[in-house]
Amino acid sequence: MRSPAVARSSLSRRLASRRRTLGLGPLGMAALGVAALGLFLAPLDGAGQWTNRYPRVSGYGHHVYLEGYELPMLTSGPIDPAPSPDGKSVAFASRGWIWVMDLSTGIARRLTRGGGIDARPAWSRDGQVLAFVRDDTRDTEIVWVAAGTGTELGRVDSPGIELDPAFSADGTKVFYSSAEAEGGTLDLWAVDIASGVRRPVTDAPGIELRPQPGERALVYLWKGGGRDRVVVRDGDAAQPRTLIEGNIASMARPTLSPDGSTVAVNWPTQEGWELRLLNVADPGPSILLASGLPLTPAWDAAGEWVWFSEADDRERLHLKRVRASGGPVDEVGVTGWDWGTPTTTLRIRTTLGEGGPPVPARLEVVDGSGHPAIPDESASRFDGQSGRVFFYSPGVIEVTVPAGEVTVSAVQGLATPEATATLRVGPEGGGSGGGAAEVEVVLSPVWDAAAAGWSSGEHHFHLNYGGLYDLSPEDLMPMMRGEALDFATPLLANLHNRFEDQDLWGWNEVGGPPFVRFGQEIRSHFLGHLGLIGIDDLFWPWVWGPGYQVYGSDDRRNADALGYARAQGGLGYYVHPVSSRSAARATPWAELPVADLRGSVPVELVADAVLGDLDALEIVCLWSDEVLTSQVWHLLMSVGIPVAPSAGTDVMTDFYRTMAVGTARVYARTGGARNWSAYLDALRHGRSFVTNGPFLDFRLGGAGPGEIVPGGKVSWSLSVSTATEVDRVDVLVNGEVVWTDDGLDEPGTRRYEGEVTLPEGGWVAARAVGGEVRWPMMASYPFAHTAPVWIGSVGSTDASARRAAAAELLDILGAARNRLVVGYAGADIPNLVGRFDAARERLEALAAR
Repeated sequence: MRSPAVARSSLSRRLASRRRTLGLGPLGMAALGVAALGLFLAPLDGAGQWTNRYPRVSGYGHHVYLEGYELPMLTSGPIDPAPSPDGKSVAFASRGWIWVMDLSTGIARRLTRGGGIDARPAWSRDGQVLAFVRDDTRDTEIVWVAAGTGTELGRVDSPGIELDPAFSADGTKVFYSSAEAEGGTLDLWAVDIASGVRRPVTDAPGIELRPQPGERALVYLWKGGGRDRVVVRDGDAAQPRTLIEGNIASMARPTLSPDGSTVAVNWPTQEGWELRLLNVADPGPSILLASGLPLTPAWDAAGEWVWFSEADDRERLHLKRVRASGGPVDEVGVTGWDWGTPTTTLRIRTTLGEGGPPVPARLEVVDGSGHPAIPDESASRFDGQSGRVFFYSPGVIEVTVPAGEVTVSAVQGLATPEATATLRVGPEGGGSGGGAAEVEVVLSPVWDAAAAGWSSGEHHFHLNYGGLYDLSPEDLMPMMRGEALDFATPLLANLHNRFEDQDLWGWNEVGGPPFVRFGQEIRSHFLGHLGLIGIDDLFWPWVWGPGYQVYGSDDRRNADALGYARAQGGLGYYVHPVSSRSAARATPWAELPVADLRGSVPVELVADAVLGDLDALEIVCLWSDEVLTSQVWHLLMSVGIPVAPSAGTDVMTDFYRTMAVGTARVYARTGGARNWSAYLDALRHGRSFVTNGPFLDFRLGGAGPGEIVPGGKVSWSLSVSTATEVDRVDVLVNGEVVWTDDGLDEPGTRRYEGEVTLPEGGWVAARAVGGEVRWPMMASYPFAHTAPVWIGSVGSTDASARRAAAAELLDILGAARNRLVVGYAGADIPNLVGRFDAARERLEALAAR
């Protein structure tokens, strides 16, 4: 929960300040978009990255977005309002259960029980039945129950995902969205309640969601072909009509009025989100009802009010409604919560030693049924790797839980093994009679970064990216403290034709730790995505190249943005660089032949590095593969190009379904200094290591990463610590493993020592790789890699290693140049082509030396 002392601007002020001149007229804004072309997006997807937890859905480019935008969300306040047909109550989801609130009293009664996470309720037309989505953290199903008792009456569950139930106008069927099978497309289906017979309703490419059946038409959300649309299918019409369309309408959900004449939908704009009305028969200009971040709208049965949910500054959801005729927005408060079972307040204290002062932490709390419990006053998140719901504590936090067994799990950053406490609360275990039960969870770090002179940083994530919250930079503080993260550079990025969070540019937190300073992600989908940090002014344009309608054929180089950052004293680097679709790997962390990586390396990366314009490379990221990326990095260093390692999660912190910020990070040796200048200097010069779990302290002849040793026989030492496990530890010279040993099979520290005879030039580094993943990690496999210790001088080379690396880089560069020519489809691009040719000449010279 955010510190009360930290002020935050109201959402209305945030939205007002977002109005910016983008240098594009209305037609340009409408045209600027990205086609959903697999050719351009392929480098961002692969076997070595996080892929999917739920059954795979065909027709959706990145499953992380499907799970983040389309699947249900667990919130501490009401979401998914569904007014009852008689107008006397409203059903909604909260804390992962379905509740029904009496509108005359404001008391919400819990309807569902159990370990599943329930959401998106929908009433039958007679008000006797409620259908909803049940999520078991691996799959979803549709369940319908008696509205008065919660007794289960039926369900639909296929091997694929099920979402968004809605009863037909005659009450005999339930419409819903389903993939029906692993790898299927999300289409609309209908199930006959009496017989259980299911039939498909739509089969269009892309995905169809949120069916809203009327007497004579069906309204729904259709996402496909690079566009998101609210459409209506009239009667037996073969094709639907579009009511409104745009790019990445992430949280958009249409709702059809009871008479079938009007659709209310929450829809994104450059300034924020709006709740608007559309006429179904003549969808011309729409009517604005509310602005802010309205979620999950729903009509009441009389067609008088449109209900919705919206988060406050503490990320707690509230019920709201506005008259369809317009006017002020009313908040509908919950006056009391009837759990239907005894509850108690559990006070959780996390410390670094029994009885010690409280410290921030990442927590998971589950009751005896396995259902997650979350606090009232802060947002929860869902770890898509493990399926666990987590939140952050400042050190002491309270959670309401049903009486009975409760399990609390805690970590702080990557250095603490998971600590767990199980207790009984309520009448059988304390905390009854109005008092709070208490538990202390003691964390025991395996490594103290600050004491060893290291500072941690994360350089690729997005504060707001179309999720259910509108976060401020201050909202990062509890996350960073809970993850023991010192420095962070959230990157501003575009959501197709929307350029997010520009009003936050220039916001800095310099009094940390934690320290926060915004950076920018430049997205030429075709040439490769870049991160720019340490810059004072934004680079324009943010996007260009094949796949974009505006700037699509521009002869503009990624090197222009990299040079822009360097000229301002900042750093430019490629993000989520290398992955592979190949399944031919003995283990998820096995290397592949470089020839197999040619199509996965960002098109301009090698040219930029070879010509000396690349400052760093994101080695560790959830969206790419650490081992495969480091293979390309090794080649660059072996031809004498000093590129610093960096790391970032690429998570979207305004999502519910998102991994924790800082679970991919870099450690820079700053000594006793804790400021941006010292940190960026250490990062730039490679006094660092990157990790998603293990910690490395590597010394070669007394020198550490980023420093220099002479050639010849040199002693080395390596200390490896982990809060989980790691399979193998290696020492590499010019990319070749010269020593290897077993890692650790449990939390702790192990020290290794040895001697190595070094060539006259090149680099030496250590890495730890492989093993099972568990908390505090959120990754595909454990991985850590030091920056190089250089032999003789920075950028020195060994002739044999240089020639071999140059030959392989020439292979990658040649494939990239072919992709360039094909992708630009005959456009005149002499600047780009000349750059590739200059890089080839330099590599050929290096190979010939």
